[in-house]
Amino acid sequence: MKIRKVKGNNRKRVFVVHSTVGVFEFPYVKTRPTPSAEDPLDHVYVDPELGNEGFTYLLRSGEEGSLHLDHVLEYNEDPTYMGDMGLYYLSLEVEKLVEASGMSKREICRRLRTSASQLARLMDPTNYNKSMRQVLALLH
Repeated sequence: MKIRKVKGNNRKRVFVVHSTVGVFEFPYVKTRPTPSAEDPLDHVYVDPELGNEGFTYLLRSGEEGSLHLDHVLEYNEDPTYMGDMGLYYLSLEVEKLVEASGMSKREICRRLRTSASQLARLMDPTNYNKSMRQVLALLH
């Protein structure tokens, strides 16, 4: 996910973020440093140093702040992002529960009727191609 363009809307006091997944607003008040009437937004741009996945803004005083697209998606409760985060946190719990169970990986594979490589994919928190059904079976 990349940011295509970003603008500041001083009337609504929000950043308007155009990304590959949609257009989102993010309020100034949720940022640090916060643009204000005394220290207004001077310039905002998509930051290549953040891999075009974030933006940097400058205030008239010279203070600068940056924000990653993940913060914008989380604030706006983007369904795809929230689903990925739910799957990520479930995967972390699976890891803890598998260790606490004392069962061998081989026994878990046998009970799930799957291979060791598939089990590794299910337990990988960064793998978002697994289904919730598979993770719930592993939790059981």
